[in-house]
Amino acid sequence: MMSGGNEIPVVEAATGDPEWLRENSGALKSAALEGGAVLVRGLNISGHAGAAAASRALTSELMTEVEGFAPRTALPGGVYSSSEWPPDQPMCMHHELSSAPRYPQWLVFSCLRASASGGAVSVADAARVLDSLPAGIVGPFEREGWQLVRSYDQLVGPSAADAFGTADPQAVERYCAAHGIELRRLPGGALQTRQTLPAVVKHPLTGRRCWFNQIAFLNEWTMDPAVREFLVGEFGPEGLPFTTFLGDGTPLDPATVEAVNETYDRHATEVPLRDGDLLLVDNIGTAHSRAPYSGPREMVVALGDPLPRLPG
Repeated sequence: MMSGGNEIPVVEAATGDPEWLRENSGALKSAALEGGAVLVRGLNISGHAGAAAASRALTSELMTEVEGFAPRTALPGGVYSSSEWPPDQPMCMHHELSSAPRYPQWLVFSCLRASASGGAVSVADAARVLDSLPAGIVGPFEREGWQLVRSYDQLVGPSAADAFGTADPQAVERYCAAHGIELRRLPGGALQTRQTLPAVVKHPLTGRRCWFNQIAFLNEWTMDPAVREFLVGEFGPEGLPFTTFLGDGTPLDPATVEAVNETYDRHATEVPLRDGDLLLVDNIGTAHSRAPYSGPREMVVALGDPLPRLPG
């Protein structure tokens, strides 16, 4: 991953006690708003309980994930494992839960074990990404928004029950109806949802206009070509686990998706995570990614201070 963005601030904690984080949470959040993220060293976080305590010290509420795009394991204390994404595949730039009715203002990543090879986390300033994208791409998405289509129980991603937190079909139908999500059953019985969302939002704290979406990450043209070919062969082009469109339903061409991903790459800054580090990320102002890796790696993730969906 290229390092075209600014270096994020690094803070050395005076003590590993979560109380230090609580006392300094205001300054750390200010630094994260200014730099997109802040890396805290010296906490020596070593277990799930420690990660949960650190996350609670920096947030007022830890939210439950709904409509996640990849499976996670819920851990004690209201935190989660990192997304179960194939380690040999990159997890491209995205904002956590940007397609959901509620998403976190803050992400708290606790690095319990950094991988020996690869696995770097990178961040990118969403306002700078927006300013750098071609007007021919931004304009239509600002006018029309973006459309996300998901087909659950299709080998990739969480099951519908895991994504919506219930195996009750009627509860899922009520949830979708309440949040403007179209729902239908595919011929094989899989659940498919479709929703249209704003692609650009105004940051609630900084006022900056941000490219806040999953247009490129969840598009079929970002998939590994062999994976896409296999999934299309299994489920057909209408049954892919996920893909994205312009808000009016117009399919996206590979060149558009590639241009978005290349813009992210130009603004990406790699974060040098070590065992015991904590990374606080402004989820609206900053996209994040994960490089492929090999060997053991463990990150604990907290979704902090949920906000209702922001208007475009």
